[in-house]
Amino acid sequence: MATPCGYRHPVAMFRLQGSKVLAVDMTGDAVKAKNGSMVAYDGQMTFKKLSGGGEGVRGMVTRRITGEQMTLMEVKGQGTCWFADRASEINLVSLQGDKLFVESSNLLATGSGLRTGTSFTGMRGASQGNGLFTTTVEGHGQAAIMSDGPAVVLRVSSQYPLTVDPGAYIAHQGNLRQSFQSGVTFRTFLGEGGGEAFQIRFEGDGVVYVQPSERNSIAGDV
Repeated sequence: MATPCGYRHPVAMFRLQGSKVLAVDMTGDAVKAKNGSMVAYDGQMTFKKLSGGGEGVRGMVTRRITGEQMTLMEVKGQGTCWFADRASEINLVSLQGDKLFVESSNLLATGSGLRTGTSFTGMRGASQGNGLFTTTVEGHGQAAIMSDGPAVVLRVSSQYPLTVDPGAYIAHQGNLRQSFQSGVTFRTFLGEGGGEAFQIRFEGDGVVYVQPSERNSIAGDV
């Protein structure tokens, strides 16, 4: 059946209720959200667990190899669905054909016009040869990312590169080059670290999202 001229596929509308609850208004469309993050809904909704972060078997294999874990569900229907996760702060990011790099544990939901994937971001260190991977979100639409405390958006320009503690890093977007460098953190200085510590350096033009709290990261003792 031909698609009527001017017809647009329904698009879910993301909005925040407070700073810790995401409301998504749907009219027959679908969104992907972190598995188990639904806290309430009205109307008619269906829920389906997705394998491989919604990327199918290939995505499941890739994520298992890379260690970048992400379990999503598809929510589809008519009405409003509310999402939250451990009282985390929620931030909305609009994408217009560009790409967002985000830690899988910080991704709450994405609209139907966005695709998720896995990207290699660099080497942790030549001495260990460990690769680092992150989740990518690209396309047109809205994504909701989470932070432990209110997220801070930091601008990066050619004149002002940015160095970030990996435990505070959430996401970044724009034309940014990412590299890893050894660095001494407060934990290392206080004798609480015993392994290789490193920092993430961003150069180029874009923004980086950080949280005012350090989580345990692949960097180990940071």
